[in-house]
This record gives sequence, structure tokens and C-alpha cells, in this order.
Amino acid sequence: MSTALRLPEWFRHSGGKLKATRQLSATLEAEVPNSICQEAKCPNRSECFSKGVLTFMIMGTICTRNCGFCSVAHGKPLPPDTKESETIISAIEKLNLRFVVLTSPNRDDLKDNGSGHFAFIVREIKKNMPHVKVEVLIPDFQGNKQDLATVVEARPDVINHNMETVSSLYRTVRRGSLYQRSLGVLKSIKEIDPTLLSKTGVMLGLGETERELSQIFQDIQTAGVDILTLGQYLKPDKNNLEVQRYYHPDEFITLKEEALALGIPYVFSGPLVRSSFLAETVFEDLIRKESHVHSAD
Repeated sequence: MSTALRLPEWFRHSGGKLKATRQLSATLEAEVPNSICQEAKCPNRSECFSKGVLTFMIMGTICTRNCGFCSVAHGKPLPPDTKESETIISAIEKLNLRFVVLTSPNRDDLKDNGSGHFAFIVREIKKNMPHVKVEVLIPDFQGNKQDLATVVEARPDVINHNMETVSSLYRTVRRGSLYQRSLGVLKSIKEIDPTLLSKTGVMLGLGETERELSQIFQDIQTAGVDILTLGQYLKPDKNNLEVQRYYHPDEFITLKEEALALGIPYVFSGPLVRSSFLAETVFEDLIRKESHVHSAD
């Protein structure tokens, strides 16, 4: 029987933002019951909630897959609800958001894998609130390029699809997913629209090696990804996979430098970084960086 690793001191949170967390949690319960911040038990809830930022989880809270790292429930989901866009737009207004992240569970039960609903909500937000930037964190749509094109054509500001982990760990960490298929999603984003910003995330601490991390960084760069997030895997529930290793904050800096050296334009790396964490700040930083490069030319 394995013994759980002790949580390092750099993961200890202060309770200073507890009030903000409770306030936004109450708003979510009243306005938008589904947020990945709650469902996936994200460790950054207090940080994001204190800024009035959250990631909306569309198409319900039941996933058709059962990944070893994720606490989102597995089962048979309900059909998508078009009225969902109204509650999201209402919450955007109430929270005065300028940047919205939309994600969903895997919806392998749907003919279009949920891509049409993603596109519908992106268009509704853009139509009603053209000043709001939208990032979508999408599943792999079972590798269907037309489904991906449906989302791309809705013109979100960023399309994110997480690789999550290295190839050798997919069988245990991402059951039902394929490494090359996820990599293909990232490649296809740029093939469909080279101007669209693409993003992916990798979790550390599941048993990957240094060589495997170097390989996934290279694969991500070859796919033309603009933004990479690196964060520490934390076990969200007793039924999820155990943490195999906690990386020191200094190691996240080293890995960031390695990924940047390979040619990935923007890397956000740290123990508590998650793919949607501070998404607005990451987006604005990258835009400023690109503007500076173009002005220098």
C-alpha cells in the first residue's frame, strides 16, 4: 500500500481571500451552478474568485470518460441546453467580466461531440458582449476535424486543448484519450486558422521523466502552440491518482526556460498554475509581447 506524499510548504494557502470565495460561490449557486472551478476542486478558487474570474462549465457536469486525474463525475449526461447561454451572459454582466473561459466535460455521446454548443455560446457572447474576450478549453472531439472547425469558425479569442501528460501515462491518466489525437487537435487549430491563438497545459508529478517532458515540449512546439501552462498535479479526490512527485518552484522556472528555448512563445509555469488560471492576464501578456515584436520589426 503506497503512502501519500506530504504536501510541501509552498502549497499552503492563506485564508485572506475566504470572504471573496464565499461571495462568488453564492453568486455561482444563484446564477451559474456549473463552474469547473467548483467541479474540479481547483486549488486556485480563492485567487480567481477574489478577482471575480471563473471558468464556465457548459453541457453539464457529467463526463463520458473517467480520467484518473479528474474529479468531474462520470456517467450519462443530459442533452445540452440552449438556455445555458442566457445564464452565462447574465453572470458575465453581474460579475462584470472582461474575459470568459468556457469548458465542458467530454461529450462523446453527442453526434458533434458538443462542438456545436461551444460555437453557439461563443457566438452568443460575442453578439451580446463584443468587448468580452472568450477562451474555450475543449475536449478532443474524438479527433473529428470538422467538429474542431465548427468551434474555430465561431472565432473565440483562444482555443485551449490540454495535453495533460506525457505519452506513456495516457493509459492510466487519460483513459479514453490518445496522445497523438490530442496533439493532432493542436496541430489542426493552426491548419484551420493560423491567426487563432492556441494553448495547452501539462500537469507535473504523475510519474513522467525529464526526457518525456522534453519530448512533449518539442511536440507542443512543433504543433505551433502559442501558450503552454505547466502546473503541479494535486490529487482532487480520494479516488484519483496519487501524486508521484512534488516539483519545487525552482524546477518550474527551469522547465519554463527549457520550453521557451525550444520556441514556445509563452510559458506560464508554477506549482499552482492551471490551464485557465489568470487566463486574461496570460492572454494580455502574449498580445503585448507580440505587439512589441511586430513594432520592433
